[in-house]
Amino acid sequence: MIHWTEHGEERSAPWRSESNAAAPRRVVLADDTLAADTAYRLACEGTGLLWRGDFQNARHLLQALMRRADKKPKAKGAKAGRKAQAAGPAAESTIPAQAFHLHRQAQAQRARTLGMLLVPVEGDRTIALRRAPDWREAFAEAWGPANGTACVVSLREMLGLVGAHEWRKKGVEIPALGTPQSPRRIHPHYGVFSPVRGEYVDLVAQAPLPARELAFDIGTGTGVLAAVLARRGVHRVVATDQDPRALACARDNVHRLGLSAQVEVVQTDLFPAGQAPLVVCNPPWLPGRASSSIEHAVYDEDSRMLRGFLSGLKAHLAPAGEGWLILSDLAEHLGLRSRDQLLEWVAGAGLRVVDRHEVQPRHAKAADATDPLHAARSAERTSLWRLAAL
Repeated sequence: MIHWTEHGEERSAPWRSESNAAAPRRVVLADDTLAADTAYRLACEGTGLLWRGDFQNARHLLQALMRRADKKPKAKGAKAGRKAQAAGPAAESTIPAQAFHLHRQAQAQRARTLGMLLVPVEGDRTIALRRAPDWREAFAEAWGPANGTACVVSLREMLGLVGAHEWRKKGVEIPALGTPQSPRRIHPHYGVFSPVRGEYVDLVAQAPLPARELAFDIGTGTGVLAAVLARRGVHRVVATDQDPRALACARDNVHRLGLSAQVEVVQTDLFPAGQAPLVVCNPPWLPGRASSSIEHAVYDEDSRMLRGFLSGLKAHLAPAGEGWLILSDLAEHLGLRSRDQLLEWVAGAGLRVVDRHEVQPRHAKAADATDPLHAARSAERTSLWRLAAL
């Protein structure tokens, strides 16, 4: 719950945050008369600003807060780099990891500050503010049917929710799913990571198939890799996940693509029962703790999913079968995990490397010299490791 005073009365409402952000301890009312500098100071102090003015002006204020947040210098990483250079090569080796952790801290602080601008949502999922849009359909997709309970939401998170709704309607075109004449769009649901990194999809679309009768897709997410395998002629694909949103998303995409007869979506942790001649997994690429539900697609604390896949793969491979591990080496360039560590896990699981196919990322950040992690991103490669039992 969040609490505030309005018209001399103590009021409260449920706090809703899909990113698991803590509710502001102090909340004040805000409207069109609030200056951006004052709003930014209050937000930095952790004071929630419950908006009572024009909705479009709230959006303008959020943009003003973003400009102020992004204007703040990020000098800590540079200072650490200069100190390490002065200390010699041994100290320089720690800089990528330091830069990564400083970058995550800065991102978290920015998110907390920008999350202080709050908007009330009524029990019927309308927004009772001037010039407020009707976003009930987007709310229903993310939260389920309206239950008559009002709540308060961060405007920044609300805009992210609506953006996800638009991406779900539009979909993401995946050329590897076939010709332009056939359905080849994946529609990510709210809270399910979108397949925007197309290079890993291309790796799965091009690697030589060891067999076509059966494949497992572990941690399917949107279902994109299961769909690619089915379009490549794999007769049956069992796609697994344990997140309810991912399961619903994968089933929706499989149905849209007309692949329901080939692809079965199953709720389980990692592997389904049985063995398959091909087992595919694209785990989160960075070891670290996720700060929100969608970050679980990026961060794998203690490399649990990666190690779980490797340790269980041999038991689920049919004779002469292959396991395909799709993994970026960004963690290696950031000093978060070494190549030797990965290969030790592979050997310790009774596996050997048959081959490795790699591709250079094509996303915009790989070429953005202003990105705090540019050195690591520019050196990154995404690989498909073909693994077999010893």
